[in-house]
Amino acid sequence: MTAVYDTIGRGYAGQRRADPRLAAAIRAALGNARSVVNVGAGGGSYEPSDLSVLAVEPSREMIRQRPIGAAPAVQAVAERLPLADGSVDAALAVLTVHHWDDRAAGLAELARVARRRVVILTWDPARGDSFWLTAEYLPEIVAFDAGRFPSLGELERALGPLDARVLSVPHDCVDGFLGAYWRRPEAYLDPDVRRAMSGFIQLSPGPADAGLARLAEDLGSGRWESRFGHLRTRDEADLGYRLIVSERAPRRDAAR
Repeated sequence: MTAVYDTIGRGYAGQRRADPRLAAAIRAALGNARSVVNVGAGGGSYEPSDLSVLAVEPSREMIRQRPIGAAPAVQAVAERLPLADGSVDAALAVLTVHHWDDRAAGLAELARVARRRVVILTWDPARGDSFWLTAEYLPEIVAFDAGRFPSLGELERALGPLDARVLSVPHDCVDGFLGAYWRRPEAYLDPDVRRAMSGFIQLSPGPADAGLARLAEDLGSGRWESRFGHLRTRDEADLGYRLIVSERAPRRDAAR
């Protein structure tokens, strides 16, 4: 993951800004936590300002883009967190698990360091057909991501019982991840927009160019509008993004 984001992360912060509605959902999921480790923190978009946060990020390029006044950051990987057992109230991971080299090890580390809960924002690969962009124009992205994103079953096996909350994407989402522009299809034709989406950047140019050409043609001819124009009346959409909350069992040594 480090090398990937040292390359694709350049200029990332310009497109990947925290959406206040998603930020509120993440903050609510953290509940009564006072201390948080944000794993795969990137530019720190969703780090609550009212909590004590330590950011863990493997990419120097992403750490460099963190704004002045952001939470302190250490360069490390999810699979080897530089923290003692149960040293924070909550472990947070926002759209990052699919980039880890060893998901099982990283998930075990989240559970190890968190006293109260683990909160993960991810995408459910079982919902691979829920987004017109990837279902109709770029199925290669789903094929690429299906093995990278953990299933809900995998997360439950790693973390125990969990609450999987639907995280609908608002139509005017300001965080430029893949599903953000579901009601603004023209945005996907903008290379600056796509540059902040790892799914596009890691896709082979051939399939990406062919899918985008079909999208441009359908937007020009009105075919996209006839098939998907009804989406322009909706305020939010469930594209398969899920907010996972796993409460940790009290530690035996803490109960003594």
